[in-house]
Amino acid sequence: MGFFDHLQKGGSFSLQPKKPQIRKVVQTRPAAPSRSSSQTPSSAQPRASSTDKHRHSRSQRRSASRDSEPPASKRRLGTPLRSRKRQTPELRLSSDDDDDASDTDASFEVRKRARTSDSAEPDLERRVRSLKAFTEDAVKALPMVHAAEITSVQKPGNFQPAFGRTEQPTEVLLQYPSASPKERYQLMVPRDKDDFRPLDDIFHVIDIVSQNYLPDDEIDVFDNESTGIKRRMRRAMAQSSEDDFREVVADYNRTIERLRRDGVIAKKLDATHRLELPHVERILTQIYSRTVSPRVDTLRQYENGSDNVYGELLPRFISTIFKETGLKSGQVFVDLGSGVGNVVLQAALEIGCESWGCEMMQNACDLADLQQNEFKARCRLWGIAPGKTHLVRGDFLQEQSIVDVLKRADVILINNQAFTPQLNNELINHFLDMKEGCKIVSLKSFVPAGHKIQARNLNSPINLLKVKQKNYWSNSVSWTDVGGTYFIATKDSSRLKAFADSMG
Repeated sequence: MGFFDHLQKGGSFSLQPKKPQIRKVVQTRPAAPSRSSSQTPSSAQPRASSTDKHRHSRSQRRSASRDSEPPASKRRLGTPLRSRKRQTPELRLSSDDDDDASDTDASFEVRKRARTSDSAEPDLERRVRSLKAFTEDAVKALPMVHAAEITSVQKPGNFQPAFGRTEQPTEVLLQYPSASPKERYQLMVPRDKDDFRPLDDIFHVIDIVSQNYLPDDEIDVFDNESTGIKRRMRRAMAQSSEDDFREVVADYNRTIERLRRDGVIAKKLDATHRLELPHVERILTQIYSRTVSPRVDTLRQYENGSDNVYGELLPRFISTIFKETGLKSGQVFVDLGSGVGNVVLQAALEIGCESWGCEMMQNACDLADLQQNEFKARCRLWGIAPGKTHLVRGDFLQEQSIVDVLKRADVILINNQAFTPQLNNELINHFLDMKEGCKIVSLKSFVPAGHKIQARNLNSPINLLKVKQKNYWSNSVSWTDVGGTYFIATKDSSRLKAFADSMG
């Protein structure tokens, strides 16, 4: 499991074999001194780059690949997140229809999750709708990975036909809010409950569309407890009726096509100035499940020979950082150590800002490129205009494009919890070139506790920083289920200037 795999069961509803289960946090503790788990004790101080990362010594940091590896006994491999506790409790849906269905041959149950918290504050300058997604050009096929390709090409043999079928699975087509062609799904269920679930994904899409793309007078078509599209789909699944399921999908497709032709969806998006976090999570989860998840084992090779461990900052925590820093669509966000690009894409999608990331490990960069390509297609599919994304390969202290963008950045994320003091000191020197008001978010403060501006440290760059300590809560990072602290440092030269003036 990886960054967004823990959201696979998220959303409004989930299919499970037999009794509902809640996934638990698993911490691997090998008997040997070395660790090989993303679930490590917090005392290990992993550097969870915004998405996934740890740095080497200076000589190792500056290369994107290893020419040689240490003996196996000395390796500490960062491994992808295998299992996470759910971010919100899930409640069993019950109704007379479900009770009637209990005597059928259905091998799964329907569950619902509570609505998650809001995303960033509305940004009146943010244009959410992609104009191209609603033009005739949008009718062209997008270069994206269809859900059917996961079950038939990427992971053949990991799925079985849904609805009790024994023959080859059949496909359905699902319309998204834009004018883009429909996505292909196979009616299959995973053999492993933690794997991609096509039927869940279909329901999640319908649920997100109903919550974010419809005017009030059309919501009843989806949410009516007797005749609504979502209620009918839950009933079809509970009763294991493929015919009813297909009929509901067809009715949904016709409804969305009608609303798009009538300009209703475009009007709704034009009046929208922020994306809710569940909406953001659904799009990013789709991207991740089609690009990174099938290849997540390659991240086990991440940072061979390093003393650091694999860790991730999770989407809700990242969304909180956006709110705390006041990041807006007209600003610039930079993630130093961007891994597979999750946070870079989240900033561009959720906020609509110009978003940059820099990563040096080749396997992570390759996955980041796959995500970026899918991101562009998926945003068009959903009718969303994201901010521009830039993923740079190399050392963020040396790549000129990163050095340049840091000078105009508004928010910089540096997951430095496992950085060496040497690397932290090198980063501090770059603060001299950052603009006034720039906010630097880190898990370890660049300014020592109790630091005061004095004559003997007058030339230190940390005198330019005004730091606030914040708390993050459980389910915010991948390596522990408990909360912790992070820091927001704002470049503010006024205190240094006041001190210098006081010295005459």
